[in-house]
Amino acid sequence: MIVFDLKCGTGHVFEAWFGSSDAYEAQRAGGMIQCPMCGDGDVAKAVMAPNVGAKGNQSPAIAPAALKAAMAAVAEIQSKMLEKSQWVGTAFADTARAMHLGDAPQAQIHGQATADEARELVEEGVPVAPLLVPIVPPEACN
Repeated sequence: MIVFDLKCGTGHVFEAWFGSSDAYEAQRAGGMIQCPMCGDGDVAKAVMAPNVGAKGNQSPAIAPAALKAAMAAVAEIQSKMLEKSQWVGTAFADTARAMHLGDAPQAQIHGQATADEARELVEEGVPVAPLLVPIVPPEACN
């Protein structure tokens, strides 16, 4: 299969797929190609830009210093938010769900949840967000 950009006599440009260049020529000669916007049968190939992908090793590089500064800023913001939040450990999913349903008082909490628990909370509409910088649970601190 091959794709061509086509242009009608009134200037509409559209894309069409053909089995080959010969198939395009045969359909054009037989009057089987029309502009999908205006129905014009005066259709020819339009100028096309080649689709050349970028080299895989040439993605825009983030300077290591900039990345380190960004991660430090995220860690600082998260740390300030955690100071005002209560650690609930592995009871996070149950506690967040209870608050969402009105069965527990609203509070800022953080804790641990499995991927399945987190997915279920999101599906239930419970407002949760992952911590971007890993934390050490209080019971594991020296």
